[in-house]
Amino acid sequence: MSLTLRPYQHQAISELRASYREGARAPLLVLPTGAGKTVVFSAVSAGAAARGRHVLILVHRRELITQASAKLAGAGVDHGIIAAGFPASDQPVQVASVQTLARRLSSISWSPDLIVIDEAHHAVAGTWSAALSRWPNAYRLGVTATPVRQDGRGLGAVFDSLVLGPSVSELIAGTFLTPARIYAPPPIADLAGLKARAGDYRPEEAAERMDRPIVTGDAISHYQRLCNHKRAIVFCCSTQHADSVNTAFNQRGVRAATLLGTTPADQRDHLVRQLAAGELSVLVTVDVVSEGFDCPAAEAAILLRPTQSLGLYLQQVGRVLRPADGKDAALILDHVGNVHRHGFPDDLRDWSLDDRLKRSRNAGPPAPCVRTCEVCFAAFAPAPICPCCGTPAKLSAREIRQRDGELQELARDAVARSRRRDVGRARTLAELLMVAKNRGYSPGWAYRIHNARSNRR
Repeated sequence: MSLTLRPYQHQAISELRASYREGARAPLLVLPTGAGKTVVFSAVSAGAAARGRHVLILVHRRELITQASAKLAGAGVDHGIIAAGFPASDQPVQVASVQTLARRLSSISWSPDLIVIDEAHHAVAGTWSAALSRWPNAYRLGVTATPVRQDGRGLGAVFDSLVLGPSVSELIAGTFLTPARIYAPPPIADLAGLKARAGDYRPEEAAERMDRPIVTGDAISHYQRLCNHKRAIVFCCSTQHADSVNTAFNQRGVRAATLLGTTPADQRDHLVRQLAAGELSVLVTVDVVSEGFDCPAAEAAILLRPTQSLGLYLQQVGRVLRPADGKDAALILDHVGNVHRHGFPDDLRDWSLDDRLKRSRNAGPPAPCVRTCEVCFAAFAPAPICPCCGTPAKLSAREIRQRDGELQELARDAVARSRRRDVGRARTLAELLMVAKNRGYSPGWAYRIHNARSNRR
């Protein structure tokens, strides 16, 4: 048996190999949610095992253990699992719960040649660091969709190079992901004065604001009007909030169930199967579905948890971007303004391994260019008309000023200097991509320059 790789996944593996050949020992591969990170690192692990190497795959959720094990089995890779309830084994490839591995470090006598770190944005946390420091000479491969942490810590302490896969917009253009239609109804929840903890809103305070009947009722009426009973995932602030929302959906005749961290494993799987089969219309959750959740049939995401975390936002909306039969667009109903904080799922983002400077409390989050239709409340990038209902957008008038002066012919060497200067001034990936677009270059040109700069840091 073997894994079936898409062209961009082959390309990602080729770029990882090139990174290792160029001297990197710990590259970080960035692939959007739904792009098949598990397939890629399983293929890499299968290749390493075929050469007699020992591979350790680190994950932090039960669902990720199941996914990795299934993909390795599909590639014909004999492997063991290090987790509670699984017997010890001596296979050269092991999938390990990082929490279980940390407790068993003293009893492990073998050494991995390659350590694969799934959801690698967690890798600087204490439990992960303990496992990684046990084998400092092993090669590493990190994979993540969101190489960013809310505490601002970069991942450069664990990884030494950044390998960027295709963007969300490129995967949508290739029909590997589904385009999203985002609706942002008029804000009802009052978030002013909410206190933050660990860089995000305190869940208990956010839940209190979001659990008022007018908010819950509004979410349900918008679901019924816009989703027409499509299969949806609702993201809430807390267990109490999720239970309240679940009750309200069922009282309005919508088949809903709650999936929480305390939900038994077999019941979790049963609920996901029910959602995929259409036996449930809505799955209400807190954080369980943010990572490692694979249900392409999910068609809508309802955001009832405000978050300052870009990573959490992208993980949540990414749950419904996977393509499925009959799904021409994913619906995102954002009741808490997250799209205004973080932008659209397919916006180009300038990922880096460096620490991010925290913005001052009074500065507020960056303001993406997002417009909301006053008639249907669809959220869209600035455009003359709403792409969903066709209502003309209200545009602010801008005065064009004219300055005296004459045009001059530019010498060839001056043009060359100007072109080099344009590239030098383009510091982010988005700016490099704009230069590429203006010059008619392929996006790969911008990625190569960006990767080369990252490697020199």
